[in-house]
Amino acid sequence: MTDKRLWRGSVAVAVLAVLMLTLQTVLLAQNLGTAPQVNVAVQGQQGTQVEGAFLNLINWISNVIAPVGAGGAALMAVGSFVMGRGFARWIFTALGLLSISGITRLLEYWIAQGAAGVP
Repeated sequence: MTDKRLWRGSVAVAVLAVLMLTLQTVLLAQNLGTAPQVNVAVQGQQGTQVEGAFLNLINWISNVIAPVGAGGAALMAVGSFVMGRGFARWIFTALGLLSISGITRLLEYWIAQGAAGVP
């Protein structure tokens, strides 16, 4: 029993280390090159700064990851329905991912509209 607990603990530490390394790379090594950064939520910041990198990460999650995950969950719902298994959890997952995407897009729109009136 202690071997399983030790294995689970080491896997958890390894996953946490990889996650921290990935987030550090995304947050610190953001480089847009010569491409302009448009609709920046933080006034005066660029995509090469931490705030711009964080904005790009949020946009990537809301514009890419959540919709693709919702599509996968919808396919799993269809597959579960065809096999006669419970499919409601997949439908709720797809709706939740689409809600995450929609809410972040709405917040981005509100921020862009609010920043347009600031001198």
